[in-house]
Amino acid sequence: MNRNPYPAWKRALDLGLTILALPIVVPLGVVLGIVIWIDSPGPVLFTQPRAGQHGRTFRLYKLRTMVPDAAELKASLAHLNVLPPPDFKIPNDPRITRVGRFLRRTSLDELPQLINVLRGEMSLVGPRPTSFLVDTYSSWHTERLDVRPGLTGRWQIELRGNSTFDERLRLDIAYVRSMSPLNDLKLIVQTFTEILRRSGT
Repeated sequence: MNRNPYPAWKRALDLGLTILALPIVVPLGVVLGIVIWIDSPGPVLFTQPRAGQHGRTFRLYKLRTMVPDAAELKASLAHLNVLPPPDFKIPNDPRITRVGRFLRRTSLDELPQLINVLRGEMSLVGPRPTSFLVDTYSSWHTERLDVRPGLTGRWQIELRGNSTFDERLRLDIAYVRSMSPLNDLKLIVQTFTEILRRSGT
């Protein structure tokens, strides 16, 4: 596995854009947190262990989009999974709240991951961190772990939600091999365009 250090330009881009966004993101997050709690009382934030750079585990933050006991309900819904393991996706998942559907459609549930970016656990652009940990990876999957995971990446723009892990993995590896400041800025702009397109449907 490539052990090259995190590029200085990438950290500068992550910190610069995140700090610029904070005056908008912080008050928006407070409002969304109140709306989430009114719609479905319980924790506003959802946290989960994820596989990070070089396979190190970190705790990812998201706005909660499911009912508080979603993890306990997963086993009873396993027969509805439409993706091959280790992925898990249920069409019209009954665990998702009303507000949660809006947050997912607009990707606003990902906003707290800016905390992960500030902490140096994630980047704005990179392979999405998987909810299944590294011990489930095949050997060729591990190249995606050469870089820090990101809030967005190529497959969010180029693939649809029902894509398999291997399909997403190929785009992740292509990103790792062509990583540059221009590519990151391009993917960030394309991500916002895709979010606006989805929120308008």
